[in-house]
Amino acid sequence: MNIQKMMQQAQQMQENLQKQLREATVEATAGGGMVTVVMNGVKEIRSLRIDPEVVSPDDVEMLQDLIVAAVSDAQRRADELASQRMGGMMGGMMGGLKLPGLS
Repeated sequence: MNIQKMMQQAQQMQENLQKQLREATVEATAGGGMVTVVMNGVKEIRSLRIDPEVVSPDDVEMLQDLIVAAVSDAQRRADELASQRMGGMMGGMMGGLKLPGLS
């Protein structure tokens, strides 16, 4: 296999991975489901749901904390998704390659 063909395959696989991550979603909640964030695999927020019971003018700070916690958890899950997909992609790319010392 020549290096140019290998580079083209790697670029095509990367583009495919980015497409998959844009289409995939992760969901995270905070406060026992009071705040829910849905995010795609490239960390774009697709939706944010807030339970009306948590909306209180007397405790805006708690709502802010719940939103930050839900977004942070969704970002972590998106990172995990990307790592899993990239691991699968690299496994497929390296499938036929045998390296000494690795079984």
